[in-house]
Amino acid sequence: MTRFPSRRQRGFTILEIVIVFILLAGIMAFVGPKIFEQMGRAKSSEAKIRIQQLVGQIEIYKLEVGRYPDSLQSLVKQPSGVDRWNGPYAKDADLKDAWGNDYRYTVPGTAKAFDLVSLGADNKEGGDGENRDVSN
Repeated sequence: MTRFPSRRQRGFTILEIVIVFILLAGIMAFVGPKIFEQMGRAKSSEAKIRIQQLVGQIEIYKLEVGRYPDSLQSLVKQPSGVDRWNGPYAKDADLKDAWGNDYRYTVPGTAKAFDLVSLGADNKEGGDGENRDVSN
């Protein structure tokens, strides 16, 4: 008498499991780069928003003190010789861009009162995509 396995004891064959893994790998090969591309765009958008927020904090400092800060650290700690400082205007974390790099802050700026620049993900001048510089 031959016993057939009951329905509960039956499982997947190795071939079926391999086919499922191949299909999943194919889907991830197509979808994965799209997800990372979207994440890069999100970081670039975050960088623009953070720069605009920091520009606003610099402008508040100027309104209260009467001049632009010599460095971004003046937004966090009162510099010596500045009496009308009502800060802190920013936190230490606000002085980093979306990728955790320091901003380049120059007073006076090239075309504006000051320049505030994030060098992008690669922290180097120039670049495309996520590595592109963002400025005020």
